[in-house]
Formats: sequence, C-alpha cells, structure tokens
Amino acid sequence: MTTTQQQINFDRIAEAIVYLKDNFKQQPNLDEVAEKVHLSPYHFQRMFTDWAGVSPKKFLQYLSIEHAKKLLSENQATLAAASYDTGLSGAARLHDLFINIEGMTPAEYKNGGANLDINYSFAESPFGNVLIASTAKGICHIAFVDNSETALKELYQKFPNAHYEQKMDMRQQNALFIFTHDWSKLHEIKLHLKGTDFQLKVWETLIKIPQGQLSTYGNIAQHIKHPKASRAVGTAIGSNPVAFLIPCHRVIQSTGHFGQYRWSCDRKTAIIGWESAQAATK
Repeated sequence: MTTTQQQINFDRIAEAIVYLKDNFKQQPNLDEVAEKVHLSPYHFQRMFTDWAGVSPKKFLQYLSIEHAKKLLSENQATLAAASYDTGLSGAARLHDLFINIEGMTPAEYKNGGANLDINYSFAESPFGNVLIASTAKGICHIAFVDNSETALKELYQKFPNAHYEQKMDMRQQNALFIFTHDWSKLHEIKLHLKGTDFQLKVWETLIKIPQGQLSTYGNIAQHIKHPKASRAVGTAIGSNPVAFLIPCHRVIQSTGHFGQYRWSCDRKTAIIGWESAQAATK
C-alpha cells in the first residue's frame, strides 16, 4: 500500500470515528457510517476491522464519553494506587516497555544542539505518517505529519544548530515497533529530550499510564506532588516532543471530555478508541 493510500485510509477511518463519537446515542448502523466516508458497507467493514482489530459496531462503545468517564473512575481507584506506584512493572502491554528519559545537558539545551548529530526519517503509522528523529543517546522527536515541510521546520527549530541526516537507524526502528504491537522485538528504548525538570517529571509520569486507560491533568499534578499545578501540567503535556510513545493522548479533562491534542482532536479520539479496542481484545 502506498503512503498516499494509507493516508487516505486513515483519513476515512478517522472521519468515521468522529462521526461515531458525535452520534453514538443514535447508534448509527454500518450502512450509515459507510455512506459518510463514501465506501460500500462491505469495504468499510473490512477496512475498519483491519485497522482497528474490531468491527465498527464493537468500536462504537469505546468512543463514547461514558466510556471515558468509566475508565476515569477506574483510574481514580487503581491507576494512582497500582500503575503509578509500580512504575512500568504492571501487566499492561506498555509496561513491558522500559523507557529511560535522559534530559539533555544545560550546554546542549543552550546551544541549540550544536554538538548533536540527528538522524530523521518519515514512517507510516495507523494514525497517519510520522516524523521520527534520534541522537546517539535516543529518540528526541516523534510527530504526526500532515505536512512534511512544516514537520521538518518544527524539528529544525527545536535544534537549530544540530547536524541533520535523513536516515532510519535502529533506535528509530525499535521505537516504531510500538505502532505495530510487535512487542517481542522491543528492545530498551531511550529518550533524549530537551526539557525542564518539571516537564521531564510530567513526561515520565505519562509513560506510566497503561494502554487503554486514561488520567486527568489533576491526577498527573497529584502524582508529581504539585497538586495545584494542573495548568502547568497541561502546558508541559502540550509541549510533549514524542508523540504516542509518551502518551499525552491518554490525559483528558476531569469532566470526561477528551480535550485538545497537539496533533488534532480527531487523531486523539482515534488513538483512544483504537487503544481501548486493542486492550479489550487482549
């Protein structure tokens, strides 16, 4: 499948998911949703099931606000007590992955990456194309790409003085396995990130939210022992430089609404629903 065709397929599935989310109370049937994305019911059913691993009907229940609230209420009882306290040792799939965040030195931060060699490449994911970049120490950037030129410009702005080479390396390949769920091939993944101590603490905490579960800005603030810093936590989450691998998409508002997402609200909805469906079929 070509990159262009995969992007078209993702756009159609994302459109279908948004429609299901907005109309779940009416329980739209297969024909209605297929018509919205200009596919026959047969082809839509097959495409959706291939992408999500479950049928559109099954997927519907994971996209409602009630489901988000249910997950949230469960997290209040178990996520902080179990997942956060045990770090990455829990039973959830993501907990099998050990991620070591190594903050950049003050010199690296100050000089804009003058001494850094950064490899970057474009790759496919279930949620559209991504731009992934790495240094000798680890992954420094992952972003969903809607425009290649804009995505590269954003990367260059983060490290204006670095030396760049378009090259896929082993660190990038290992990180990208998280999209394919080929967990047997996951080696230790390291992240080489540019951020303040506060941001690094927030990002480390996000990693501990298991796949298929959600948390709130307030819960994250409580965990890092800054209970009144929900707004600052939101800012740190919004500046997350590593999409999906640091799962900022798993943080929602205390009301149960999914809220904003740096790489589009539609994509956040798609990821939450996809992860919920994946977790339910384990």
